[in-house]
Amino acid sequence: MQKPTSIQQNFKVDFSFNLHFTSHVFSTKNPLLNDVFFKNNKSKSKALVVVDSGVIRKHPNLKLDILKYFNQKNCTVDLEGNILEIPGGEASKNNEKYVQNILKSVHDFAIDRHSYIVAIGGGAVLDAVGYAAAIAHRGVRLIRIPTTVLSQNDSGIGVKNGINYFNKKNFVGTFAVP
Repeated sequence: MQKPTSIQQNFKVDFSFNLHFTSHVFSTKNPLLNDVFFKNNKSKSKALVVVDSGVIRKHPNLKLDILKYFNQKNCTVDLEGNILEIPGGEASKNNEKYVQNILKSVHDFAIDRHSYIVAIGGGAVLDAVGYAAAIAHRGVRLIRIPTTVLSQNDSGIGVKNGINYFNKKNFVGTFAVP
């Protein structure tokens, strides 16, 4: 019998990401988002947008602003499908149907690794959407737009994504750079 042989392998993956500070990101006069899209993709790409329903209630014109932004002639990304709304807070992380709805849209609109998922909301929404983006195609580009002070300091800049499962906080999750 031959003696077993083992090989040890190591790998390291370096990631860096930029943090941008702006206001009125979906104003057609604000070039930041389109600059980010263009910097990462020299050809036309796609985006799926997911928004915290509480943010929509507080900013009733947000959906229209998003549509106008993506419809401007110089936008380098096409908005795919309807703007998805999911509830804010732990509700977005407690029910896997929200992740499944995002994944279904990724499938239905052929969102791929060269596309974007744009997440707008508080920390729980950014965690849930980030998890969906991380597991679709082993990672779809994610842009996080935090809307609360806590999410600006936590999930908006972090790399952790997850949902609650078996009544356990963040039981299922990933580490993925936005």
